[in-house]
This record gives sequence, structure tokens and C-alpha cells, in this order.
Amino acid sequence: MPLIAHSKLPSFERLAKQGETILSIERAQNQTIRELHIGLLNMMPDPALEATERQFFRLIGHSNQIAQFYVHPFSLSSIKRGKRSTLHIEEHYKTFEEIKLQGLDALIITGANVTDPDLQLAPFYEQLKEVVDWSYENVTSTLCSCLATHAVLEFKYGQKRKAVGKKHWGVFPHQVIDRTHPLVKGVNTRFDIPHSRFNEITELQFEEAKAVVLAKSPIGVHLAVSPDLFRIVFFQGHPEYDSVSLLKEYKREVLLYLEKRTSDYPPFPSNYLSLQSRAILTEYRARLINKTATIKEFPEELLTKTLDNTWHDSASAIINNWIGCVYQVTNENIKKPFMQSIDPNNPLNLEK
Repeated sequence: MPLIAHSKLPSFERLAKQGETILSIERAQNQTIRELHIGLLNMMPDPALEATERQFFRLIGHSNQIAQFYVHPFSLSSIKRGKRSTLHIEEHYKTFEEIKLQGLDALIITGANVTDPDLQLAPFYEQLKEVVDWSYENVTSTLCSCLATHAVLEFKYGQKRKAVGKKHWGVFPHQVIDRTHPLVKGVNTRFDIPHSRFNEITELQFEEAKAVVLAKSPIGVHLAVSPDLFRIVFFQGHPEYDSVSLLKEYKREVLLYLEKRTSDYPPFPSNYLSLQSRAILTEYRARLINKTATIKEFPEELLTKTLDNTWHDSASAIINNWIGCVYQVTNENIKKPFMQSIDPNNPLNLEK
């Protein structure tokens, strides 16, 4: 399903140059296929704002080559931004008010960089709650990533996230628990997903919320759905990550250490780097500590060539299934979430 370049958002041009399928608005308007309008609430901090944009755009664009997608990014005014990101949002993003007036078929809510387990301390807490409340009544299905999953479990089901005690960081194997749900149709029964988080909603908490767990790993649940089996989809991991995302995050952690904003040198992300890459980074650490190297000499370009991506296919398949399910039950009127014959308490008509 190709993306439609319906605005001058720079990510469209950049994705096209990277080989992604991007249709012009003129070409799209000459096709008769029913388009889907998907919102992207981007809550990521400035350094990751545009990268996260592209990651989710890419996942959506890879999901199907027939339907057309209009992806509408927006953010929250309560999230403090620098000058560059503020200009980017003002020029290319919609406001939440515009989103409400327009309507959506589906919504994706990204994570955010808030490490404190108490989400009520986050400046965007009330605004995010408003978006979640609106989406549940007006959008066919909402997909929540990482912190967004934690927030929705708190808002709607009274389940407060808990500190893990250490950072779950790396690429972890997951097993499909419920193989009958349409979201995991055609997905490998075991697949990898990156995680990067200090907090979690435990499996018991998902069960107490009457959510249905579809996939989990030894570090916890990754994929689950709300009690109605579709209207809210929960991710605790980051299937949208690029191959290099964890390496860039490791580099940022090294910089925080050098700036004395953290006391410990960062550990390697689990199950992510080869033995050779670890050796290169170990040597670089020694040089850095001995002040014979600087952060500018971080071997990112060298290591990028060695990184494997073991999660993208499964991530694309799940997103494809999600969008396919949305397409099957959403109303032709974008302001209405479901076709008239659809039961909102069981939109996919599944056995509970």
C-alpha cells in the first residue's frame, strides 16, 4: 500500500530517495481505491522526531502495495521543542483540533522519552489522555507503542506501569501465544523485537485489564489487544526501529556518560552486536576513557555495515494485518469508526 505525498513534508522526499513507494497526490487522485487516513501522534523528543516519523511511515508503506495511505502526523503542544523541531511541526504537522475535524480511520501513538514510572509527572499527561479518549470513540483502531501502551493501560484500565530495575535494552526473541488472532496471521511463531525501556506493564497487569496477550518474551509482553480484541493494539517493544536505531541510542548514552549526566558507562544492547562489533566498541571505550579518542570518532559508520535486522518482516506483517482489519470494518464516513453492522464490543467478530 503506497504512501501519498499529500504535503511538502521532507520525509516523503527522503523516503522516495531510499527506494520507498511514494505516490504523488496527482497520481493518487486518479485511482479509485478507497484510501485510509492514519494519524501518527509523534511524542518522541527532538533528536528522534523525524527518524520516528520515517520509521512508522516505512512500516505502513511496506504493509501493502494496493491501498493508499494518507498519514497525518501531529504532536502535543505540552511537549517542549527546540527551534528546528518547532518549525518542522508548524510547517508539516496538523494540530489535534484539525485531526478531530478531519477524522481518522486508524491512529498510531508513539512512545516518549519519560523514564520515571509515574506518568502523571509527564507534562503531556492530560493532553495524551484527551487524545486517547477521543480516539476510542472516533477511530476504528489505535496502535500504541511503548510509553503510549503504558499510558493507555493507566488511563483506561487503572494499571500503572512499574520500574523494571534495569533497562530492557536490545533485541529479544518473542513467541506468539494466541496463534488464531488475525493480527498474527502469517507471522512467524517466534520473532525478534527491539526493546528500550526502564518500565513495564507486566503480563499479570494485562490479564487484570482483561487484555489478550498475543506475543511475549522472557522480558515480558510485547503484543496485546484490548478486551474487545481490536480497538486498541498494544506494543511494549519498538518494531518500528531501523537496524541502526539501537546503535545511535548507545552513542547517545556514551555522550551522556561523557557529559557526566550518568555515572555508568552504558552496557551493550542485548543480542544486537556481533563479537567483532563488541570488540571494536570495547577498544573505543578504552581510548575514550584514556582521552585518546572523542565522541566524534565513535565508529558508527563502520558498525552500521555489520548490523542485522531480524524484526522488520514480522513487524511489517503485523502492521499489514492491523491495517487489513481496519479496512474491513471501518466506515466509509471517516467521522464514524465502524460500519453499521459491526459490533464495537467485538469488531472482528472473534470468539472470546
